[in-house]
Amino acid sequence: MITHPFYSDHIKRAPIFLKHDALKLQQFIKSHVKYGDLTRIMYRIEHGKIKPSKNLADELTSMLKGNREFVLIDDQKVVFEKAKRLAEQASEHTKNVLIVEGGPGTGKSVLAINLLVALTEREFVVQYVTRNSAPRLVYEAKLIGHFRKTHISNMFSSSGSYHAVPPNTFGCLIIDEAHRLNEKSGMFNHLGENQIKEIINASKLSVFFIDEDQKVTLKDIGDKESICAWAKKLGADVVEVGLESQFRCNGSNGYLAWLDNTLQIRETANDTLDTREYDFRIVDSPTELHELIKAKNKKNNKARVVAGYCWDWVSKKNSLLKDIVIGDYKATWNLETDGQAWIIKPDSVSEVGCIHTCQGLEVDYIGVIVGPDFVVREGKVETRPAERSKMDKSIQGWKKLVKEDPDGGVLRIDAIIKNTYRTLMTRGQKGCYVYFVDDETRRYFTERLQFRPAAESIIEKPILPSHEEAVDLPFRRLGLDEARPYVNCVPIYDLKVAAGGFSDEQQTDGCDWVELPEEFRPRKGLFVAQVVGESMNRRIPNGAWCLFREEKGGSRNGKIVLASHREIADTDTSRHYTVKIYESTKESRDDGSWRHTSIILRPDSYLPGYEPIALSEEQADDLWVIGELVAVLG
Repeated sequence: MITHPFYSDHIKRAPIFLKHDALKLQQFIKSHVKYGDLTRIMYRIEHGKIKPSKNLADELTSMLKGNREFVLIDDQKVVFEKAKRLAEQASEHTKNVLIVEGGPGTGKSVLAINLLVALTEREFVVQYVTRNSAPRLVYEAKLIGHFRKTHISNMFSSSGSYHAVPPNTFGCLIIDEAHRLNEKSGMFNHLGENQIKEIINASKLSVFFIDEDQKVTLKDIGDKESICAWAKKLGADVVEVGLESQFRCNGSNGYLAWLDNTLQIRETANDTLDTREYDFRIVDSPTELHELIKAKNKKNNKARVVAGYCWDWVSKKNSLLKDIVIGDYKATWNLETDGQAWIIKPDSVSEVGCIHTCQGLEVDYIGVIVGPDFVVREGKVETRPAERSKMDKSIQGWKKLVKEDPDGGVLRIDAIIKNTYRTLMTRGQKGCYVYFVDDETRRYFTERLQFRPAAESIIEKPILPSHEEAVDLPFRRLGLDEARPYVNCVPIYDLKVAAGGFSDEQQTDGCDWVELPEEFRPRKGLFVAQVVGESMNRRIPNGAWCLFREEKGGSRNGKIVLASHREIADTDTSRHYTVKIYESTKESRDDGSWRHTSIILRPDSYLPGYEPIALSEEQADDLWVIGELVAVLG
């Protein structure tokens, strides 16, 4: 009790007043406050707005600056600006909901942390919210640089914290991994009505980051339809946007499409995977898998092994026992040693993680043990929930569900198991190594790997200004003695790309190769070029060196492309380049073919005067889309 005699000396110097001491407080104020300060201080206190301190905002901003983990690029920046505008527009009477949809590695979490910092700097009361504690712990630790609790810890909150919060308490709630939201809250799932409803109710702006293909338990209820329904009931306006640029899996959308097709989540045209697009390997034993990951981890502690939850957590009660035993291979689950921050804790590479400690997070290299809950028989994927550990709560109650709803229940369980392995196999930014417990399943995946003949580069000579010229590059140029093309380097082209319009192609003799930043794996089809001009300065600063990927077909709409056209330029030049946002419309013909009805190359600049380049149907035939922007390197 605070009134205990032990505290009496402190209370004499700093009196306290409890609920029944109202008159005492009144007399105390009369005795010590003789004159007002003419600033209506009591009114301002009573009617004041809660907001973060400037010190907190400044500290968060300094944590973010220079932290490469949280750099925004491409379409992340567009969504970032939209979210800030919606926060400024939102009020108690005009609630906003922003739904941001994106697949694995599109930068949802990076964007969420940037929003947390930016809106706090603008004096909004903001929290970063997840159902699972792993992303909260990891991103907090990455911001502050250690694992200790600090004064920013209360800015990271569980999704079950809002069932008793008054309406519009927060300026913005940022919900990462929103597909993992539950209906009820509390340890016993008995509090509140619906987490989606309670989050929207508690905040003027709610930002939901979602990937419905990452639902991995029967309790996961987060989907766009439910969010929109609750927003409508609560009178909130809904805005939907998407993140498409792929930064994980080495930027390979082809790998993701192949994985969906091979896991039989959805049918795509990607029947085989060119393993040069992404470092995907199938190994013959779990021991080999773990040794590969340990070797990769030596560089910067960014490689881990994960597995389907098909083995009981026996080491929880007896630390001498091993959980995962496959022949001579023996390993333990991570949960007890490092908790939910396992994926970044030092020395945890010897352990094995699961879906609950890696979802929403990433490493450079991921090793995946696919258990007996996922097998292939005669080319058909079979999911076997009975092979899951009984200690796993993800599909608890599945037998009852299948009994009550045979068709729907089977489909739900099937989707959860497939989504689990899709999630596990997309945690690696640079590579994924897999061991399959089942031999037939291993053969099925192996048959769908293919090394295709190397495509000829679209530009024959990689070139750079001569050695005599002073060039400040944000990467290292390799000499001929150490350059291994597309293994440790990619070509660099001095195209003198004009982001202000088509310009001359500048070429000199020579062949130069550059080393990419560690987050990008060199591969055939990648190249570096410099963008000069101001027409794309919202996304690409004038003079920036950028990483491009060779154009390989598919939809280009909304993407930033490097394009060439022979006619729209000075007649003295033979080929001209530009970087712009590509927009097109198509029209189907009666014979099943199609044609472009319009192509527009659109600038994105803070400065006035830059006009879109509109191509006629005839001109569109001569447009050469050389590459797609991957990243601005500096």
